Amino acid sequence: MDALTTLLRGVHAQRADLCRSFASPPWSLAFTATAPLTLVTAVRGDTWLLVEDGTSVLLRPGDFGVIRGPMRFVLADDPSTPPQIDLDGPDCEQWLVDTRTYGFGADQDALVITGSYAVERGVSDRLLNALPRAFVVPCGDEHCPTLDVLATEIPKDQAGQDVILDRLLDLLLVYVLREWFDRPDSNTPAWYRALGDETVGPALRAMHDEPERAWTVAELAARAGVSRAALARRFTTLVGVPPLTYLTEWRMDVAADLLTQPDATVSSVARAVGYADGFAFSTAFKRVRGVRPSDHRVVALRA
Repeated sequence: MDALTTLLRGVHAQRADLCRSFASPPWSLAFTATAPLTLVTAVRGDTWLLVEDGTSVLLRPGDFGVIRGPMRFVLADDPSTPPQIDLDGPDCEQWLVDTRTYGFGADQDALVITGSYAVERGVSDRLLNALPRAFVVPCGDEHCPTLDVLATEIPKDQAGQDVILDRLLDLLLVYVLREWFDRPDSNTPAWYRALGDETVGPALRAMHDEPERAWTVAELAARAGVSRAALARRFTTLVGVPPLTYLTEWRMDVAADLLTQPDATVSSVARAVGYADGFAFSTAFKRVRGVRPSDHRVVALRA
C-alpha cells in the first residue's frame, strides 16, 4: 500500500457540501469553512484566495486551494474588493440562482467551485494533521477533466446525485493531495516520509495492512530484512517513536474510525485491531486518545 493510499484510507465524502458561484468584476464572496477540509478551485477566470491565516494567493483556472477548517476565507477578483456575499450567512439564499449555484447569473466572467468534507475522525486525523492550514496546488499544464464533470454535475438534481458528487470530490482530493505531497517543499509527517525508506517502509506497511496481527519487533525486522536492533534504531530515528509504540497508536487510529460505523461494537473493534478482549483494548484506547471507546463512539455517531 502506498503512502497516499494509507493517508486517505479513512476519508470519504458523504453528502458533501458542494456549490458553484458565478460573478463578474468587481466581485468578492465570503465563506466560513466549518468543515475539517474544504477544497476550492477556479473553473473560469482568475480568483484570489484570501484566508484568515494570512494566505493570499491568485488561483488561475484549474488551480486548487485547500483550507483546513474551521476558518474564514474569501474568493475575489482582487484582494481589495470587499465581500459582497456571505455564502454562509443568513441571507445567502437570496443569491441562489440554481441548484447548488450562487451568484449573479451563469453569464458572468468567473466561475468558482467549493466543496467541503465532513471528515470523520480516526484515521482521517492523520491526514488533517499532515496538512497546513491553507495551501494551493497549481494545475500547471495538465488539464483536469474531472473538474469539468464536477462543474456540470453540481447543478443537477437527479437520483443518486449526492453519490456522484461525493465520488467526484473524492477523486479531486486524491489528485490535489498527490500533487501536494509530491512537492519537495511540502511538510509531510515523519511516518509518511518513512514509508519510502527501504528499511522502515516494509515494517510500516505491514502494520498498516494488518493492524490486527500480534506483531513483534523480530517479525517486523524480518519483513524489512534487517536485525531487530537495526529496525528499532532506524524506525525511532525516522518516525520518532519505537515500532511497537507506533503500532499501538496506529491501531487506535484505525479503531477510532471503525467505532463510527453503526454496526460496530467495542468487542468487534477490539478484535479488528488485535486485542483479544474489550477491556485491554479500552485501556489502550483511553491511554492513547484520552477517552473510552464507548464515549468516542457516542460522540462520533451524534456528529
